[in-house]
Amino acid sequence: MNRPARPGTGHVLLADIGGTNARFALADTALDSPLIVDSVGEYVVADFPSLADAAQHYLSETGASAQNGVFAVAGRVDGDHARITNHPWVISLSRTRTALGFQGLKLVNDFAAQAMAVSLLAASDVVAIGGATWSPAPMGVDKTYAVIGPGTGLGVGGLIIRDGQRYPLETEGGHVSFPPGTPEEIDILKRLSQQFGRVSNERLICGPGLVNLHRALSEIAGEDPGPMQPADVTARAAAGDPRCMRALDVFCAVFGAISGDLVLSAGAWDGVFLTGGLVPKVLSSLQHSGFRQRFEHKGRFSPAMARVPTLAVVHPRPGLLGAAAFAVESFGAK
Repeated sequence: MNRPARPGTGHVLLADIGGTNARFALADTALDSPLIVDSVGEYVVADFPSLADAAQHYLSETGASAQNGVFAVAGRVDGDHARITNHPWVISLSRTRTALGFQGLKLVNDFAAQAMAVSLLAASDVVAIGGATWSPAPMGVDKTYAVIGPGTGLGVGGLIIRDGQRYPLETEGGHVSFPPGTPEEIDILKRLSQQFGRVSNERLICGPGLVNLHRALSEIAGEDPGPMQPADVTARAAAGDPRCMRALDVFCAVFGAISGDLVLSAGAWDGVFLTGGLVPKVLSSLQHSGFRQRFEHKGRFSPAMARVPTLAVVHPRPGLLGAAAFAVESFGAK
């Protein structure tokens, strides 16, 4: 349900655009907590022909106005253009800015926004998975963080803080090749290879990936599971269905393994933030699964990995929070 926005011309319009949902809000760049929490509106992406149409609908419905915007999109931003990876929208920054009549518009990758959100998270916005803990650090303290999150797809990013400056890393790390770590995962890879050819981590670690895992496990057992949705797998796992429970266990274990690989490749020794729409739904499973064991299981680096926090983000709108952080840097008072 959409909540009313606060009308005002000094606000920055924020957007967090995924493969399924489009979320909008306003930011006040003069505030220490710039995201205006009661301005959030959420819509189905497929209901609109373009991002500009969705944004205009939000502004019209709420009575809000803005002169600048920061839009985080689930796809690669390449100059003036961005393509939503799991949706047919192709976004032009210049055309969208003109259509909305904005003075300024910044287009960023959604996981660059998720990364920027880390700098605004409070301790109450995260739940530690495993024994390593985390607390927010002042901006003057140098840090290197990784961000990874399953939703409609698998997003991967990072945040480097140096000399009080934030440097978000935009990546497409969700499309790195899947590395099986057990005989069962090798069998799963064989099944998925028959279907997809090359198998990326996103083929397993996202909502549709959970369905792919369940189907692969069913085929290995010689059964046809029929059509399934991610919610079916999680609901049946909660009800005690053994194969759905196993699919969720494998999901969590692989998620832990690739999160650990991300630490090694990015040097993110200060923590990994687990975000995305699926994390809150499987939080209990992550806490009681092989996630942390596989995260730490990195041979000679296992002792170092044991000290790295893995943190499930439970803030309700981290993408918009990160967009608000970008708004402060781009459109705040200098």
